[in-house]
Amino acid sequence: QVQLVESGGGLVQTGGSLRLSCALSGRPFSNYRMGWFRQAPGKEREFVATISRSGDNTNYTDSVKGRFTISRDNAKNTMYLQMNSLKPEDTAVYYCAAQFTGTNGVAFKDNEYRYWGQGTQVTVSS
Repeated sequence: QVQLVESGGGLVQTGGSLRLSCALSGRPFSNYRMGWFRQAPGKEREFVATISRSGDNTNYTDSVKGRFTISRDNAKNTMYLQMNSLKPEDTAVYYCAAQFTGTNGVAFKDNEYRYWGQGTQVTVSS
C-alpha cells in the first residue's frame, strides 16, 4: 500500500520561502507520477504542480510559475516543492498526490491521482 507523508509547511512572511517534501513508501517511487495540490479555506482544491516519473517533465499552474519549483529525488523516494516569493494568496493546505503510470507524462486533475497525503499547512502573513 502506498503511503505519502508531507512535511515542511509553516508560517512565513510575504516574500519568504518554504520547501515542502513528500515521501512515498510502500512501492517503487520511480513508477509514480507526482503532483502538488492546495486547498484554501472556503475554496476547492486546486492543482499547483506536477512532475513525471523521471523528473524531466514538469508543469505549473500560472499563479506559481517562476516562483515555485517541483522536483524529485528517486533515490530518496521524495518529491519537493520549493516555494519562493510567497504571497498571502498562497496560504492553503498543500497536498501531495501520486499515481502509478507506465508513461513519463504529467497530470493536472485531482481525479488522475489515486494516492494522497494528509496535507501540510502553509500560511503566508502580510
